[in-house]
Amino acid sequence: MAKLEYFYSAHSGFAYLGSARFKQIADAAGAEIVHRPFNLNALLSAIGAPGFHARSDAHRAYFFRREIARWSEVRNAPVIPMRPTYHDNDYIFANCMLIASAKDGGNVDGLSHAMLEAHWRDDADLSDHALLAALAEQTGHDAAALQQAAATEEIQAAQEANTREAIDRNLFGSPTYFVDGDMFYGQDHLELVERALKTPFKGTWP
Repeated sequence: MAKLEYFYSAHSGFAYLGSARFKQIADAAGAEIVHRPFNLNALLSAIGAPGFHARSDAHRAYFFRREIARWSEVRNAPVIPMRPTYHDNDYIFANCMLIASAKDGGNVDGLSHAMLEAHWRDDADLSDHALLAALAEQTGHDAAALQQAAATEEIQAAQEANTREAIDRNLFGSPTYFVDGDMFYGQDHLELVERALKTPFKGTWP
């Protein structure tokens, strides 16, 4: 079975926009999605990319509103008409829940999409442990056990390792997909991911 490495953060807008389509592509190809949630803020700091509030008004309006609105229509992924209220809150525990779900063989695909959708469609706060527990239960998990696992040093270390690997492998942001080591940055490249699963592109990255 082919494996698709999926680097993203639990609160990423563009990961949300591509989430359902990515799952469709993986299922059609008989491929397994390997979830690698990481600390996006740490990556952006490491590569010297400006944070959201350091960007110009024009940049924010285009990339974080107009682009999101258009892709929302294309992907049939509803979004609220603003940046989520709690977008600057800590999402690392949500990342850790996803890692714990994958480690335990849980429905990580479903939980991942549920978190992203709740944040961008419903303006949910991904630092709210009660909300995260409800999403876990809705996707077939034992929420208490999953949150207990997410709080362990082992899972927290796995999230930190994902972040270090994202930096070491020269990622630019979230989401980033790898097909046999070939990197595709951004959900707007999902059609290239789909093609690569059928016919690999020439050359390698980096």
